[in-house]
Amino acid sequence: MIGNREHKGGKAKKLVGFIGCPPQAVMARFRDAELVDLDNRQPGVSPTEAKDMLPVNACAIIQRILANTLALKPEVIIFDDGYSKCDNARFLGNLIEDRVPDVRLIRTQNDSKNSAGTPICDSHLLLAEKVSLILDDIISPVDKSILRPCPDPPAAFWGVPGADEAVYELFPPGTQLLGWLRCFENRTPADLELECYVPPGVPTIFFAQTFCSKNILAKHLARKYNGLYVDSDGVLTRSERAQIEAFLHFRKRGH
Repeated sequence: MIGNREHKGGKAKKLVGFIGCPPQAVMARFRDAELVDLDNRQPGVSPTEAKDMLPVNACAIIQRILANTLALKPEVIIFDDGYSKCDNARFLGNLIEDRVPDVRLIRTQNDSKNSAGTPICDSHLLLAEKVSLILDDIISPVDKSILRPCPDPPAAFWGVPGADEAVYELFPPGTQLLGWLRCFENRTPADLELECYVPPGVPTIFFAQTFCSKNILAKHLARKYNGLYVDSDGVLTRSERAQIEAFLHFRKRGH
């Protein structure tokens, strides 16, 4: 059944997708539904049909959002389409409304300034664990009281979630999360001041998907803070991997 999934006892639960970081008050209205993050990789979903419907300069995450929508056909999509997301995503909303008319698109704008804190970003955990916890926390709240902070992070990762999650494996434990991911955990996705925050002296990779408008900010901040700017299109290349590994090796703190 479109927009629903079977659960134990044969009961169908409404499938509700979300894009970006919608306001908590809107998300709360759908807590009884099965929530799915359309920005993230979903099992068995191929990007082929989405690529055919989008221009070649659509980033990997925009392609993924559309592919997930076409494959899963959620009954409702809660869409943070303000400047806390991106213009490309906002335009994608029009495409979804026209091409997937059975989906009800709820457009929202998350301009919250109420800080939820960043204990995951600043914890001792591996980078992949941090990103996973941050993205899962919006659906299933994480117990952050057990997290141990890392007061002297060996490196930092600035940016948005990578289409190729293998990028996280290149970073040492305790790597600090900055940029939009930090804003996401803080539940203030439109907070540009927080997104631009970079601690002094921490070797920082400034990462953005190819064709993402955040490349402008990533490259600017990399120059400003003497970091490494990485513009990656989908799967991380050997060259990009080597650049990151070399940067982290030669810029180790204390060396």
